[in-house]
Amino acid sequence: MDNQAEVREFLTSRRAKITPEQAGLPSGSRRRVPGLRRGEVAALADVSVEYYAKLERGNLAGVSPAVLEAVARALQLDDAERAHLLNLAHAADGSDALTRPRRRTAQWKPHRSLQWVLDAVTAGPAFVRNGRMDLLAANALARAFYTDVYASAGNQANLARFQFLDPASRRFYPDWEQAADVAVSILRTEAGRNPHDKGLHDLVGELSTRSDAFRTRWGAHNVRHHGTGTKRFHHHAVGDLTLAYEGLEMAAAPGLTLTVYTAEPGSASEEGLRLLASWAATQNTASPAEQGAD
Repeated sequence: MDNQAEVREFLTSRRAKITPEQAGLPSGSRRRVPGLRRGEVAALADVSVEYYAKLERGNLAGVSPAVLEAVARALQLDDAERAHLLNLAHAADGSDALTRPRRRTAQWKPHRSLQWVLDAVTAGPAFVRNGRMDLLAANALARAFYTDVYASAGNQANLARFQFLDPASRRFYPDWEQAADVAVSILRTEAGRNPHDKGLHDLVGELSTRSDAFRTRWGAHNVRHHGTGTKRFHHHAVGDLTLAYEGLEMAAAPGLTLTVYTAEPGSASEEGLRLLASWAATQNTASPAEQGAD
C-alpha cells in the first residue's frame, strides 16, 4: 500500500474528527469544516506549520518518536490510533523490514498441540484467526458457530468476505453495521502493521470493488484494538446469542489471535451454546485435518 497516501489520509481524517472545543480552542465563526486547521494542530504539537504540513503530506520518514507522540496528543489519538501512527512511521523508515514476518511458502497450519488446546475448550467457540480475518483453526463449537461462513466456498473461511459479500451475515449479525465497522477497523489496523501483505492487498481490493459498504468504511481510516467485549449473534439453529469474547495474541505465532467466546453463566445464551454443542454433534463439523484423514 502507498505509505504516503495512508499517512496523509489517516492524519487528515483524525484532524477532521477533533473540534476546536475538544482541543480547548475557540471555535470562531468562519470555519469551513468542523475539525481543526493544520496550524492549530501544529501549535498543539509544538511544531511549525510547515513541518506539520510536511507530515500531513505523508512524509513520516525520520520523524522522531517525540514528535510522533506530540502529534498523537494533539490529535487526541487513542491507543490503537497511536500504534497505527507508529506503524506507519516504521513503514516510512523501512524499519518494519527488520521485524516483518518472512513470507511463508506454504499455508500456515496449526501445530497439533494447538488443535488439542482448541478442542479442550468445550463450553464455547474457540478459534485462531490472522489479521486478514481468515479462520485458520477452530474447535468443534466454533465450526458449528460459523457454519454459515464455512457453508459458502466463496467466503474462503474469511470473516470479512462473509461480512460484506454473503447475505447470510445480515442475519448472523443483528448489529450488522457495528460488526461491519469492527471488521474494517481490524483490516485497517493490520494494513498498518503489515503493509507488505499481498493477501491483505488482494482482499481489500476485492472487497472495495464488490461492496460499497466496505469501500466507504475503508476510506474512514478507523483502527481499533479488538481484545475483549460482548457481541450479539443470531445462529440459524439455536437463535439469539449474546457472547463475551477474549482475544489473545499468540506469542508462538506473531500476528495470529486466539479468540474464545463464552456466555454469562445461567443465561439464555449459555443454554444456547449447550444447544449448539448438541446440534454440532449431529453435523459434519470436523476440522479440515479430520476431514482429510482416512
